[in-house]
Amino acid sequence: MLDAARDCVLAYGVRRTTVTDVARRAGVSRMSVYRRWPDVQSLVGDLMSREWHRVIVDAARQAAAADGPLRARLVAQSVAAAATLRTHPLLRKILEVDPEILLPYMLDRRGAGQEEMLGFLVEMIAAGQAEGSVRAGDPARLARAVLLTAQSFVLSVATVSDGHTPAEFDEELAVLLDRYLSPGAPAPRLS
Repeated sequence: MLDAARDCVLAYGVRRTTVTDVARRAGVSRMSVYRRWPDVQSLVGDLMSREWHRVIVDAARQAAAADGPLRARLVAQSVAAAATLRTHPLLRKILEVDPEILLPYMLDRRGAGQEEMLGFLVEMIAAGQAEGSVRAGDPARLARAVLLTAQSFVLSVATVSDGHTPAEFDEELAVLLDRYLSPGAPAPRLS
């Protein structure tokens, strides 16, 4: 049913997708869909969680092959995930047709995908601190700063690209994250 929902959202957008459309495409009854999801929004929420999970797992797999300290793998995974999400067909369709769907996840609450990414970041940052490749500081706070930075490179890069390629911005994201997490980076204090 999630595959059917993905096909419908890619074809029609979120607002124009109905439970009937999803059921028809999945070859099940509407009641079969309603047994698992009370509405299309819940179904799409689970679809986004599934898709973002796949991105995170694939980026982790790519970064695991990289040599070097945990900080380098963390930066590589974050940049790979951001680059993949920026071009992900589902996210592109939502941004083009139904951008308001993303507002709650940007302004009010975290979604399951964001929670999963935060969990991974906290774990990797703590491990990097133990290894000595990541600067001192509360891993949860550092993880949130990394996520905020990466999200802006996913959602807003098109508004500021002005002739620069996405790959160039991926390089800049890598520099930002690496320097932010570097043990030599001073922790600035605002007066």
